[in-house]
Amino acid sequence: MIFDIDKAILLWIKEYMRNDILTPVLRFITTLGNAGIFWIILTLILLLYKPTRKIGVVCMVALLEEFLVCNVLIKNIVKRTRPYVGIEGLNPLVKKPTDYSFPSGHSSSSFAVGFTIFRKGDKRWGIPVLVLAILISLSRLYVAVHYPSDVIVGIAIGIIFSYVGEWTVEVFRKSHKERKNRTDTLDKFG
Repeated sequence: MIFDIDKAILLWIKEYMRNDILTPVLRFITTLGNAGIFWIILTLILLLYKPTRKIGVVCMVALLEEFLVCNVLIKNIVKRTRPYVGIEGLNPLVKKPTDYSFPSGHSSSSFAVGFTIFRKGDKRWGIPVLVLAILISLSRLYVAVHYPSDVIVGIAIGIIFSYVGEWTVEVFRKSHKERKNRTDTLDKFG
């Protein structure tokens, strides 16, 4: 049933949405998510500046965690083929990816960073970054390299790891602070 819905949506996009104006725009947008490079660069920029460093650390941790879970673990367990393999007449508009389809790594990395910035940062930057994350995710359907269910689960993973990354950083900070306090106490009495 999910496959039938996925298939119907992708064929509808192919039939009714693809056009000479949108295609180059969405091809460009989808490439921003390739290998998470845009999100990695944005995270590095956040790490460079003291006012945004804490958000940058959370983004870095969330990105790493979602990559390990999404791209290394889940994709290789599920091993779902790409839609252009499973749906006759559906042609990708970008170079064919060589990894598995489920879940969408573009969507998970986009939301791991984009949702973190939206939640934790200045909304003047958070809203446009979140809109870009949404566009990158939707572009994966337009260029026919993911099923809608791949993208939905990728978005969910990204959102989850936005919170998990923040939690991981907080646990590490508390642990580091406790160790430092113990060391300082021992130095006073040692």
